[in-house]
Amino acid sequence: MCPAQAVDCTVGEVATVSAIVTTRDPPSLRTSRLTLRQWQPADRPAFAALNADPRVMQYFPAPLSAEASDAMADRCAAGIRERAWGLWAAEVTGNTPFIGFIGLAHAAEGLPCSGLVEVGWRLAAEHWGRGYASEGARAALDYAFETLGLAEVVSFTAVGNGRSRAVMERLGMHRAAAEFDHPRVPEGSSLRRHVLYWVSRDEWRLRMRLRERGVVR
Repeated sequence: MCPAQAVDCTVGEVATVSAIVTTRDPPSLRTSRLTLRQWQPADRPAFAALNADPRVMQYFPAPLSAEASDAMADRCAAGIRERAWGLWAAEVTGNTPFIGFIGLAHAAEGLPCSGLVEVGWRLAAEHWGRGYASEGARAALDYAFETLGLAEVVSFTAVGNGRSRAVMERLGMHRAAAEFDHPRVPEGSSLRRHVLYWVSRDEWRLRMRLRERGVVR
């Protein structure tokens, strides 16, 4: 996410959307292990804790205060109310009620991918290494291409964020040739230089067919 993501780094179970749950609230996505849903007030303390964790925020300019974290949660919730999609709160179904967020967002103005939709994630460090980022991001990409009908989705992160880049590559995303300086990261910061990844709808559909056949993970 903007300006960078903090992620887990292990491929998990097959993560196609097993259900889109529609109620009076915006729809939730469910995979074999995760539920991606609208935000709840009870999510705020855990979200503030991960946003204050130096491990999670390693590729961001600075950790977030509790107030800034709450404001971000509010923006995420408002976006989902307005569009019925966005950066969903993620939970391990029947186990852990909140582990972070996974979902879709409009790329910010001033970026080379401005005007496109990005897939992103931010998970608490204790939930890294279990494949949750990859699993949830696959569900979000399925939703982007099959429900929203998008032609292309992007993702980006700081050059040094190997964990995040590994997830993008496991999703079958391609690295763009040119790197870019993120305008919201201060000049002189080692985090300013970013890499951009992308995948098209046709390529995603082909990858999912190959995944079903066990050709790719």
